[in-house]
Amino acid sequence: MVKHIVFFKFKATEDKAERMSAIKSELEKLPAVISELKEIKVGININPAEEWDLSLEALVNDMESLASYANHPAHQRIVKEMIAPIKEGRACVDYAC
Repeated sequence: MVKHIVFFKFKATEDKAERMSAIKSELEKLPAVISELKEIKVGININPAEEWDLSLEALVNDMESLASYANHPAHQRIVKEMIAPIKEGRACVDYAC
């Protein structure tokens, strides 16, 4: 199994909280659409002293499954339409578990 953990930093916008909530909601729908995605957890940071705004933790079988998830049209739609326009930073770790 492979754990995929991502942290996002978003631009300060008037509707940042609403956008993050919408991103969270859409990401959480992905396991029903992408068979390679075994589990996903998305959290919105509640500690303003910390740098990152949103975390994503996904579980897949292997690196090939991770690539399939990453390139899936449903995931790419969220990335391109919702995340990319407000993304300021991203950090990622993938590890075997």
